[in-house]
Amino acid sequence: MPVSPDPFPASKAPLQLLLFVDHRAVSWEQASSIQDRLRSLQTDYPFSFDIVDVAAQPYVAEHFRLIATPALVKVHPLPRQIMTGMDLAQQLELWWDRWQEAVQAAIEQNPEIAVAGFSQEAMQSSLATSSEVIRLSDEVFRLGREKVELQELLQFKDRAIEILAHDLRNPLAAASMAIETLEYSYRPNTIQSAQMTDSLRERLLIQARNQIRAIDRLIANLLEVAQSEGSEADIQPQPVDLKALCFGAIDTFSDRMTVKKQTLETDIPQDLPTVYADRDRIYQVIANLIDNAIKYTPDGGSINIATLHRTSQKVQVSICDSGPGIPDNQRDSIFKERFRLQRDQQAEGYGIGLAACQRTIRAHYGQIWVDERPGGGSCFHFTLPVYARSFP
Repeated sequence: MPVSPDPFPASKAPLQLLLFVDHRAVSWEQASSIQDRLRSLQTDYPFSFDIVDVAAQPYVAEHFRLIATPALVKVHPLPRQIMTGMDLAQQLELWWDRWQEAVQAAIEQNPEIAVAGFSQEAMQSSLATSSEVIRLSDEVFRLGREKVELQELLQFKDRAIEILAHDLRNPLAAASMAIETLEYSYRPNTIQSAQMTDSLRERLLIQARNQIRAIDRLIANLLEVAQSEGSEADIQPQPVDLKALCFGAIDTFSDRMTVKKQTLETDIPQDLPTVYADRDRIYQVIANLIDNAIKYTPDGGSINIATLHRTSQKVQVSICDSGPGIPDNQRDSIFKERFRLQRDQQAEGYGIGLAACQRTIRAHYGQIWVDERPGGGSCFHFTLPVYARSFP
């Protein structure tokens, strides 16, 4: 509240003070102490004193570039002076005589501006204008940042579509070739019909199935791009045979591991309990992690896939590779949307695979993380809940 121990109205006071306080009781205690001290001080010239709550008027506080509260600001006469600390009343008393002298000097230099220029209405108008400018500047900055983010997202989606179109060619061609070969084998009186054995037909069917799964995984990754960052995955949990799911994913990538002469080791117990999960979503997680393991493991390297019944409530899946590993300071960042390691900036890929994995696992109330594989490489782990008959 204003304090005016002088008969001159506060609106014409040539000495103007502002006290900035926050929600803490100590701030308001300071305000009361300063008010008492002002009443007791000898004054040669009128002054105004106002209290500003930084929570209610943050832009005013920003106008004065305050970094701490409570803070006492001498607004006029210039130069502006800001004091902070828990002894503001004592500091006020220390400076009071000098402020009176400063007012006298200002009036002697320009008597008209000294009174009219220091009116409280003018000061409040200036503060309001400055606050609005700061607020609008913040809004312009926020909109500019959103524009940049939207442009980056549009560029990313364009790039993702280009990559998808490129990546779809190989599995589409392989699946098409397998299906066409099978089609010719069932035509009577053809060479393919005469030479096609049951085992070869089975192999072609497996190849076509695996390639179609690869296409499905690529499309699923693209759909992840369309989801908002941080949104939850839409899952349909049910009892799932995790062991069969793992071996199904392994079978899908077996040809790629053979081409790169990579060694696969598995440790998947026969008595692994059933988990409660969305089968398709968890398959995508396993497939993404195996795909990455093959991609980053050099020719002749090794890959390990293991499952562990950690507790009566959780099952852990671990997929390890003998690749270059993940730097310690980036092991959390790799699960962020569109994040890519520096070494992978020029490589093909979306930068969404691990983010999609994390979104899916969190939707299952599980955890996903990465650590270093003994001897070099990376180990990705995630947990899933064990199926209990109490689930609906």
